[in-house]
Amino acid sequence: MELRAGQVAVVTGAASGIGLAMARRFAADGLKVVLADVEKGALETAAAELRDTGATVHARVVDVGEREQVMDLAADTYATFGACHVLCNNAGVGSGAEGRMWQHEPNDWKWAFNVNVWGVFHGIQAFVPRMIEGGEPGHIVNTSSGDGGIAPLPTASVYAVTKAAVVTMTESLYAHLKAEHARVGASVLFPGPHMLRTGLWESHRNRPDRFAKERPRKTPYRSLDQWEAAMKEAGNEIAFTPVEEVADFVAEGIAADRFWLLPESEHSDKQIRGRSQSMLDRANPAYLESFILD
Repeated sequence: MELRAGQVAVVTGAASGIGLAMARRFAADGLKVVLADVEKGALETAAAELRDTGATVHARVVDVGEREQVMDLAADTYATFGACHVLCNNAGVGSGAEGRMWQHEPNDWKWAFNVNVWGVFHGIQAFVPRMIEGGEPGHIVNTSSGDGGIAPLPTASVYAVTKAAVVTMTESLYAHLKAEHARVGASVLFPGPHMLRTGLWESHRNRPDRFAKERPRKTPYRSLDQWEAAMKEAGNEIAFTPVEEVADFVAEGIAADRFWLLPESEHSDKQIRGRSQSMLDRANPAYLESFILD
């Protein structure tokens, strides 16, 4: 679909990182933007920044894992701007799980699924019927990850499982929209191709009490900066993709009605081929990588 001034874009997880970068890009293109995020202070700061640039902004505190809050977000969006043309189900969290899968706490899985999977599903259910009924061109972008979306990093397995689910959910959504001959498209986003400087590594700051850790962590949470320093000390230089580059990639993908928002990457292609060949050969998954996240 063509992005035009006056259209409306809704972005979850919009107070920082990729979400804020997408909101900035849509606003720069003249779209009205609805910012949704669970972090009130950061959300207010982001909304004020965009308004200072002349953007038309509506901001709302939303926990995407809470179905009623997402339904209210849709109702609020239509009451305020009368439409939604672009929906970015972007909010996501790391799980905080430690150790092997059989050592994980159930609440790590419940929280990650609540935000990363149920949050996307709630967004689809809240907005898509209204978008189809509106009859205007529209597009939905669901944020996945190369971790899980392509192949899992075994040391971040909970996150990987949720992001694999987002890929399958979006493929199914695409087929359902086509079956309905809807004027609404769908894409799945793999942010990258390199590491990203976002708040994902510190997402535990927004962990709700109902999904609290059931026992103390064995090791402190590690920030992205700390991990990057450790990798440098080990002789591994880490490449980063600016979030603004991801936002431009999303806008271009929507305009091209591209389903796979998967940036060019030799590493990703190698993983895709390795996994596909393993399945075709009925061979064991030798493509799985070791990756320092612990």
